[in-house]
Amino acid sequence: MKNSNNTYVYSEIFDSVQGEGHYAGFPSAWLRLFLCNLQCNGFGQDDPTDPSTYKLPYKDFDAVELNRLEELPVWEYGCDSSYSWSKKFKHLQHRKTSREIADLVRAEFANEWNGGKWLDRHMCFTGGEPLMKHAQLCTMEIMRHWFDDEDYPLFVTYESNGTQIPGPEFIDFWKDARDRMGVELFISCSPKLWNVAGETTRKAIKPETVARYLDFSSNGQLKFVVNGSQACWDELDSTIARFRQAGVDWPIWIMPVGATVEGQKLLDGDVARMAYQRGYKVSARVHTYLWGNLIGV
Repeated sequence: MKNSNNTYVYSEIFDSVQGEGHYAGFPSAWLRLFLCNLQCNGFGQDDPTDPSTYKLPYKDFDAVELNRLEELPVWEYGCDSSYSWSKKFKHLQHRKTSREIADLVRAEFANEWNGGKWLDRHMCFTGGEPLMKHAQLCTMEIMRHWFDDEDYPLFVTYESNGTQIPGPEFIDFWKDARDRMGVELFISCSPKLWNVAGETTRKAIKPETVARYLDFSSNGQLKFVVNGSQACWDELDSTIARFRQAGVDWPIWIMPVGATVEGQKLLDGDVARMAYQRGYKVSARVHTYLWGNLIGV
């Protein structure tokens, strides 16, 4: 694969700690790519399985006069990053070449202490959905630029919903990055439950697809957002069984639903207690507890 002059659309680049799961607390550089195949409008709703009752403030929000994503509020209902896939926010996105994006990522975390070097900083590709075909191409090109610079991240995460099939070029690329460049690739897979996100099981739960990720990375986690309802826990049990049957033995992490600090606090303790009683790892959105309801943290 050669780097191209193709341009790619992304929502934001920022520098922060990882707030969820295995790498929680790690200094991390972030690239949020645009577009997703799921919407997750059920998050935070009284009945995630009944779209007729949904409250979706992002649909009614007038963003025409805005110039920056950071001017958007964090909505309590629906996907907490709807700005990274909804067409109504496309005028707030950025389009650049992979070389330009690679340079912007490094510039974002450069300071007097690291001199713009990667050192032990963790790279996180998120979205949207960072394993869609255009995003696979974009992220491979970005990594190749850093390889050419001979200064690159040794720890890389894709935050995926687990529905996208990796292309053969992508698989070969990450095998080479692991074996020749020493990069540890981590897949943070967050399948969306019908009783929480409102996405149908047929569309959102793809154990056989996630099993294909094992071809290029044995490191990963299954991270489920739950709302504490019995229907949710029952669905979780059957879903985990399907992933185990497909050969995906990654650790299970549980997070309470809630895009805002206030939303999480409604049930975070109860969800945590029920999760660890079942033997699962417990996560939260640490960045929201630290910096509040903001985009870009």
